[in-house]
Amino acid sequence: MRSYLWLPIPALLALAFASPPASAQLRPFGPVDWELFDPSYNFTIGVGVGAMRNQELSLAGTRGHLTELGNFRVGWRSGRIGVEVAGTLYRRFEDVTIIRPPALGADPPNGAVRHDAGDILASTVVRLTDERKPMLFALRFGTRLPTTSDEAGIERDRTDFFATLGARWRVGPFALGGEGGVGILGTRVDGVDQLDVITYAFGLEWRVGPVVSHGVLVGQDDVHKRVIRGNEDLSEVRVGLRAGDRTWISATAVKGIADFSPGHGFLLMVGLRR
Repeated sequence: MRSYLWLPIPALLALAFASPPASAQLRPFGPVDWELFDPSYNFTIGVGVGAMRNQELSLAGTRGHLTELGNFRVGWRSGRIGVEVAGTLYRRFEDVTIIRPPALGADPPNGAVRHDAGDILASTVVRLTDERKPMLFALRFGTRLPTTSDEAGIERDRTDFFATLGARWRVGPFALGGEGGVGILGTRVDGVDQLDVITYAFGLEWRVGPVVSHGVLVGQDDVHKRVIRGNEDLSEVRVGLRAGDRTWISATAVKGIADFSPGHGFLLMVGLRR
């Protein structure tokens, strides 16, 4: 593989290690899939797995290793409107270190592996500009549905809502994208029904033929010093490669920046577009 495919990656890795930690739920909302608006396709589907190390669980009060099976992402577009459904079917967590007592209703560590379903995210994306222009603007809004259980202590059994405005600029083989908005997150704290956060994602990619190197910084922040357990700030950098066109495979490395984001991990996914 030509060496210049890797040039965008060191900059993102440097950002991951140089950024200061934040105070720290499990994963932030992912970025817009801009390829929904590729005029050559109107449907995409991907399935895969993931593994995260040094992941801290706020509700369980432990740190350990997370395995994700059945990660999926499905997108469909008609004209200016795109619909995305993404999520994880199964999560497995091994407690390694006890940090603090578990939250009320969460199982304490007892040497057993924690099992749970993952969350499901459904969103609508509206393209606001001509898809043939080098600069695209899009509005996205949606919800993250709670398919998890409080007892497992991996995630909150609460519903979240979000809305973002994003832009993507493409010139030749390069593309830069950014997205920002608000999230309304359910909490497990009596007297605090919801938490409002700022959500963000900034990414770049470099395409050479059917191979794309990509990187993204994604996260959420409630811009307050207070910490609501189960709703901490999250931030992570993801860098990787995707190869293929109508059928594709992608491998992504993850580096957490915030305290409750994973120390490091990877995501592997295969899919097709039609």
